[in-house]
Order: sequence, then structure tokens, then C-alpha cells
Amino acid sequence: MGFQPVYVVDGARTPFLKGRNAPSPFAASDLAVQAGRALLIRQPFAPTDLDEVILGCASPSPDEVNIGRVVALRLGCGDKVPGWTVMRNCASGMQALDSAIANIQNGRAQLVLAGGVDALSHAPLLYSESMVRWFAQMMQARTIGQKAAQFAKLRPAQLLSPVIGLMKGLTDPVIGLLMGQTAENLAWRFDISRQEMDQYSVGSHQRAVAARAAGRFGEIVPLVDGQGQVHGNDDGVRADSSVAGLSKLKPFFDRRYGRVTPGNSSQITDGAAWLILASEAVVEQWRLAPLGKITDSQWAGLDPAQMGLGPVHATTPILQRHGLGLDDVDLWEINEAFAAQVLACLAAWESDAYCREQLDLPAALGSLSRARLNVDGGAIAVGHPVGASGARIVLHLLHALREARAKRGVAAICIGGGQGGAMLVETVA
Repeated sequence: MGFQPVYVVDGARTPFLKGRNAPSPFAASDLAVQAGRALLIRQPFAPTDLDEVILGCASPSPDEVNIGRVVALRLGCGDKVPGWTVMRNCASGMQALDSAIANIQNGRAQLVLAGGVDALSHAPLLYSESMVRWFAQMMQARTIGQKAAQFAKLRPAQLLSPVIGLMKGLTDPVIGLLMGQTAENLAWRFDISRQEMDQYSVGSHQRAVAARAAGRFGEIVPLVDGQGQVHGNDDGVRADSSVAGLSKLKPFFDRRYGRVTPGNSSQITDGAAWLILASEAVVEQWRLAPLGKITDSQWAGLDPAQMGLGPVHATTPILQRHGLGLDDVDLWEINEAFAAQVLACLAAWESDAYCREQLDLPAALGSLSRARLNVDGGAIAVGHPVGASGARIVLHLLHALREARAKRGVAAICIGGGQGGAMLVETVA
């Protein structure tokens, strides 16, 4: 029977707001609600006409654990429209799309709002285990003397040295490596220099600046905070980014020998992205004019210590199924977790040894033209709200294809824990 294409009716995202060592004005649900309202208000159907709402989120706050349901209710979808949350680390937004596709293909849904969100600036500070044990023992103390004795055991270092929740979330618990350390592994494996990474990163900013000037981020809807301030654009994009400037930054993940810096890595960011997915019957029923359709998807697993190569492993089977080479695809979006990671993906496809040993191919797949890749910049410039990025790259890819009057694109993303996800999309006349 094969993959039954699902239509992307429309989509919207918030500006991506760079984390600046303090919580932003928006909780994750606020981001998703503001983008969702702007998207739904321009549709011919009502929010209550949706069959379900699926939201990817890697780090929901404790009061929004099933954030998909929270947002569905806040969007006015009504009590009867189910809302649920999915989590696949960096690909949570893409997983939401894939879950919607599966339900549309098997007939359980016809019209779905799916996307992703994260407010990483709101990631919690956690007490250490020793501090938690101190609290537990204090709760067990009954007399004033027992409480005083327990209080005397408290050390200032316990209280003043919280665990950064985001750092724990970005550390693979199986291999004990931060995601940036896995990027260092790839830089070493494929001999990617610091200068190459910084040059790639400057290009990401330059492309994003040019795209903004040309009005090619039409999917962005402004955010308004509680003080009435309007946030209209991704605020991490730097027009003044330069190799000379980036070269002054010190390696973060391997301070002695490393090449990966905050400047050639994606930004810690808050943001949300939505797509409306529909069956052909619903497109005809409501006389919709889709942006395009998703024609295939693939997930893959690999060594967690090499997780940045996930796009290679997820995309290659799609290309093989459709008889495509790398440059048979008009445009590519590969999420820029790290410059080293994107460059390593390109190097892996060019490597006879990697393609034979890891992908079971007879030889190298070939070279992907940089002119086709992340044409309007990527996460190094615009940011990487972990739960939202998988949805963002699919949505922007469809906009970029339509802008270029092109047909076919691939969106791919690496995933912490050693996975990759990819989707093949096409525009429709």
C-alpha cells in the first residue's frame, strides 16, 4: 500500500527567543497558544472541527506535563478534541507530525493540529541529591532539638550549588556525554577544523539576515508579552557575525582540545511551531489550498556518541525508496544542532568507508550542494527550541520550496540518544 501522502494545509511559528540566563516572559503553553491562535483564526474551519491536537515538547514544566491537552483547551478546541504530548528529544515536533500522519493514514483522524514547543529559558534549577536528602531528614525531625541538629548539618554549598536542569537534559545518561561532546567526536572523526565550523556558522547568520530582509520568514507570527511588548523576529540572528569574532570564543565542551563553541552551536531558545495536517478528503471538503504534502518519513538509530549523524541514517533509506540522489532533492533542511554535526553529515555521505560500513551502500552516496542546504539559515542563527525544531524545519522547507518554485525537499534532524528523523515533502500546484 505504501506511504499515503498527507497534506500540510498551513503552518505558523513564533519568533524564536534566545535564552539570556533568565526566564522569558512566555511559558511554553503561552508560545504554543499565541502561534496556534494566529494560525487557526485564518482557517475556514473552527478549532472544534479538529480531530486532535498533538504537541511535541522535550521539557514541559511540572504544571503543563500534558501540554498538548493544556494548549488544545486554551485554543478553544473544546472538551471533545483530544490533546496529547509526544517526546523524542530534538525531534519531538517532527514526531508530532509523524504521529498525526499515522492517525490520518489509518483513518482515525482527518484534520490534525501538530507541532512542537519548548521554553528552555524556563528549565528548572534542581536541588542536588544531598540537598533533597537533607530536606527529607528535616521533614522527619519531630522535636525542636532534632530540627536544630538537622539544620546544623546544612552546608552553604548544598544550598547555593543547584543542578542546572537543562545541562542534565542535554547529557546522554547512557554514555555520559553532553550533546556538544558528541559534536566534538564528529569533528575529530571527520577532521573538521574550528575555522570550518565558524565559517559555516557565519553563513547561517548571513543567510538568515538575507531571508529576513527579503521577507522569507512569512510563517512567523509576532508574540505579545504581558507588558504589551511585541516580539516580531528571531532575536538571536546576528548581522555582525564574523569568523574573526567567533574565533575569540573558547571551546565549551572540551576546554583544552575542543573546537565546538557557543558561537558554532545552536542557541538555547524558546519557541513554538505548528502545522495543520489533513487528508485529501478534508482538503476537498473545506476547499483548502495546501502548502504541500509529506510524502515519506523515516526514523533511524545509531551510536549515541555519534548522534549528530542521525540525518544521514534517516534520510538515506528515503532516498533509496524513491530512487533519488542527494542533488535530486531541490532543497534541504538539516537542523543545525552544531556546525560540526551538519558538516559531519555531509562528510559521511562523501565517505566510501562510512557509506559501506554504516549504511550498507556500495560506495559514497555523493556530495550535497551547499546551495541547496538551509538556504535561509538554520538553528545556529535562529535558535533551537528542542521540541519545536523538527516542526519548524518542515514548515520552513515548504515555504522555501514555494518561494523557489521548486518541488521536492528533505527535512532531517539529529536526536539526542543516537537517533535521526527525516521527512520528504513536496509542493502541490
